[in-house]
Amino acid sequence: MAAALFYHLTRTPADRMVPTLIGKCQAQGWRIELRGTDAARMAALDEQLWQGDGFMAHGLAGGPHDARQPVLLTVADGEAPATANDPACVITLDGAAVQAAECGALERVCILFDGNDERAVEQARGQWRALAAAGVAAEYWSEGSGKWEKKA
Repeated sequence: MAAALFYHLTRTPADRMVPTLIGKCQAQGWRIELRGTDAARMAALDEQLWQGDGFMAHGLAGGPHDARQPVLLTVADGEAPATANDPACVITLDGAAVQAAECGALERVCILFDGNDERAVEQARGQWRALAAAGVAAEYWSEGSGKWEKKA
């Protein structure tokens, strides 16, 4: 069963953290689903991953080759979507849903949330409570000191 790692972003914007996490997951040999809640944001991340500092092969969900994508960008509207690329890791943004049941088939879930947005913090707390109550191991990571530290 996947561990859920909660990343409390206070210094690093999510769009800068995403490539780092994808790289770490790919180093493990994992396929990744990058799950958001807004199609425009996912389209912007799609563009960033093609043209950013390092090319990252990926695709936006809904294409003809979703199952072959090492990184698949999806949009969840309330429910966690069925993912075509059989990911080992799901990275979520902007409060995208993660269901405890899906964690059984994953190696890791990374939940990124904006620590400067009280609504995002409350939503992450709710996700923590729900996942922990279902038996998913949860870890809290903070960059408040200027470097990433595991707090719980």
